[in-house]
Amino acid sequence: MTMTLPTNADIEAMRRRALTTMHEHWRLFLFEGILMLILGMLAIAAPNISTVEIELLIGWLFIVGGFFRTLTILRRRHAPGFVWSLVGAVLAVVLGAILIARPLQGVITLTIVMTMFFVVEGIAAILISLEYRRYLRSWNWTLFSGLINLVMAYLIWKGWPNSANWVIGLYVGINMVFLGVPLIMTSLAARRVGNT
Repeated sequence: MTMTLPTNADIEAMRRRALTTMHEHWRLFLFEGILMLILGMLAIAAPNISTVEIELLIGWLFIVGGFFRTLTILRRRHAPGFVWSLVGAVLAVVLGAILIARPLQGVITLTIVMTMFFVVEGIAAILISLEYRRYLRSWNWTLFSGLINLVMAYLIWKGWPNSANWVIGLYVGINMVFLGVPLIMTSLAARRVGNT
């Protein structure tokens, strides 16, 4: 079987189809971007409330996911690992129920996990940037990202346990803003593509 590489004409046709699709749906991109931006700004403005809401959402995701996983596993009783799979699914439902019943303890646990994630991610980014500085001219952005992660971990640790009340909501809010702005810019660019 021989494999043919795409020609310049094929690549150009795919690019035109992608641009056409983006132009046709630019309003949807704009709406999604504005919605993400507004929700992100609300989460940043009230991080205490958004932290608890996010924790409750995670609890419900565990319950719903565990429930459907249990139903799927019960249909396959003769499958290998049936008992352990069922135990895992039931534990997901129980964990979700605990997160919903005791949201403040869940927030503290999620904050500890997030702090550990920032430390590991920060150290990894710094080591990667130092490894690639010979090859990439923009290695310093990765270094900067790693340092920011370590600073975030330090700020959470320094403010512990009070930081548990706001850190998850603030982090998710900032993330939503950084997702919303590019979507808005993409939608405006896609709108202009159709005019040209």
